[in-house]
Amino acid sequence: MTHTPPFSDLDGIRAALAELPQPDAAAAEGARARNAALTKPPAALGRLEDLAIWYAGWRGTARPRLEAPQALVFAGNHGVAARGVSAFPAEVTVQMVANFRAGGAAINQLAEAFGASMAVVELALDRPTGDFTETAAMTEEELVAAMGAGWQAVDPEAGLMITGEMGIGNTTAAAAIAAGLFGGGAEAWVGRGTGVDDAGLARKRAVVDAGLARHAAALADPLEVLRCLGGREIAAMAGAILAARHHRVPVILDGFICTSAAAVLEAATPGALDHAVAGHVSAEGAHAALLERLGKAPLLDLGLRLGEGTGAALAIGVLKGAIACHSGMATFGEAGVSGGGA
Repeated sequence: MTHTPPFSDLDGIRAALAELPQPDAAAAEGARARNAALTKPPAALGRLEDLAIWYAGWRGTARPRLEAPQALVFAGNHGVAARGVSAFPAEVTVQMVANFRAGGAAINQLAEAFGASMAVVELALDRPTGDFTETAAMTEEELVAAMGAGWQAVDPEAGLMITGEMGIGNTTAAAAIAAGLFGGGAEAWVGRGTGVDDAGLARKRAVVDAGLARHAAALADPLEVLRCLGGREIAAMAGAILAARHHRVPVILDGFICTSAAAVLEAATPGALDHAVAGHVSAEGAHAALLERLGKAPLLDLGLRLGEGTGAALAIGVLKGAIACHSGMATFGEAGVSGGGA
């Protein structure tokens, strides 16, 4: 398959969302049968068994291996950051991109630890998005370009993909997206992000409510919610997750910001995230609520709130363990152990 996005406008994105590949039912059934015959009591490996069967269905083989995981980190700047919604200045985005490239960030260490390749994609860092309290965050062309950049970054041959992000102000955008998609206003979705104080939290809530009021007419359309209230790196994550679906590459979702990007796809097309699992639930208060809306039970709960893809990278280890057991264990027949079989 080509890396080139199959869309050049919003209608093309809608078409890509309307025609989603499904998992291989025969492979999943074969994996289910193999799981039933492994040398263990039924369901003794708990969620690991479900994970392995889920993975097998998307990879099209009843006895899969997890090879060539890919970690993508998208970076963008937010016009709304000028409203004082973050504990850090906007220039930190550029500085952290340099740190990613130098191998000095947490995600670099975790990607290496779990055998994932890593790429950093910068999205017009010299041009912050529009301040969504005054205007749409992105034009249609900017949204399509950002989603296209995400799509292009995905390796069709990857065995797994995780997406992370860097963008000062992006928990504010993520909260606005969640509120735009699911209602509840800022009170339900705005948290402390990178660690703002009480005054900063109040500013964030006021900013999100102002954005929701300004773009009220757009909230019925998930892609318009993303365009008006999101950010380039959030749109790129949505594009990457959509590309992974078309390539049948399973996805582990990261934290609140990544999940807000994914939620746009699910709101647009129910079932769009069937190829994705939640890597963790973060310390950002609204993340658990967002995962619940999506019906995704997190694999890990470690109090993380860094972003970058770190929680998803850690969950690669859980998925690797699930697949190693499923594909590497002997069946009762192979092992000559009595008392099992299917």
